[in-house]
Amino acid sequence: MDAPMKQRGFLNGNRIAHGQMGARKLSIVTVSYNSATVLPGLLDSLSAGLDGVDEYEVIVVDNDSHDHSVDLAAAHPIGATVIRTGRNGGYSAGINAATATIDASADLLVLNPDIRLQPGSISRLYAGMSNSSVAVAVPQVRGEDGIVAKSIRREPSIVTAWSEALLGGRLAARIGLGEIVDSSALYREGGQIEWATGAILLVTADARELIGDWDESFFLYSEEVDYLQRVRAAGLDVLYVPSSQAVHIGGDYHSSDFLTALMTTNRIKYYRRHHGALASALFQSGIIAGEALRLVIGSGRRSALNAALGR
Repeated sequence: MDAPMKQRGFLNGNRIAHGQMGARKLSIVTVSYNSATVLPGLLDSLSAGLDGVDEYEVIVVDNDSHDHSVDLAAAHPIGATVIRTGRNGGYSAGINAATATIDASADLLVLNPDIRLQPGSISRLYAGMSNSSVAVAVPQVRGEDGIVAKSIRREPSIVTAWSEALLGGRLAARIGLGEIVDSSALYREGGQIEWATGAILLVTADARELIGDWDESFFLYSEEVDYLQRVRAAGLDVLYVPSSQAVHIGGDYHSSDFLTALMTTNRIKYYRRHHGALASALFQSGIIAGEALRLVIGSGRRSALNAALGR
């Protein structure tokens, strides 16, 4: 793309809004792969969503799209820097390609291409990070219908796997045994969490330096679970900030056997990384049982069961 604008009041082509955020720098990264239908909507939402942020740059990393994602990103008035990777190395690889180019002092905002920021949402995320122990902040996420998404999660465990298998995800969440957190008070008031779905994450520059790169062995799915586990292992906090809001279109994996299988595979892969053979076998058997039962009642996919079985 053209060289970044150098005139006063701009950083990498983006207008600087002075006042609320002091001297903090923010690098916004989104990874596109055939995202032409959703990417313009994200870019359109950035100006209002970033109201009150002093300095920001927008980076679109394209994982070898075969549609018009690159052209749309390059032409958008937000002034994004476009990085063409020339390959589809996965979501983590895309994030790492961007962070390799940004200032070490910059905070990182990771956004899915199908996120829509609400006005002032990022300033509100920052406002929730007043405690120095907070390394990552996530907003309240809503669907296109305006309903608050259950985006907060517990660390995967044998209990969560078997509870969801035997009770179903909704009931397991409702009684506090599933991986999905279903606490109206937490979604209303916010607070410290274990992890949240990775469609939108604000990571401080200090945390970036301490935690390092995203794990590229997770091509897609579970990469945020791994990253936020490393954040917590370093003694830092992940914070849910409901005063900050974003809309997430989402849902691609529901219509794709490949993505459904990949999600299942990476859930098991992540658990094995942190647990011994016996615990991992019990966790995997819970996933297998759950997928088999869903298939019997007609709500599951054979691709997920095959992935859980390691086929």
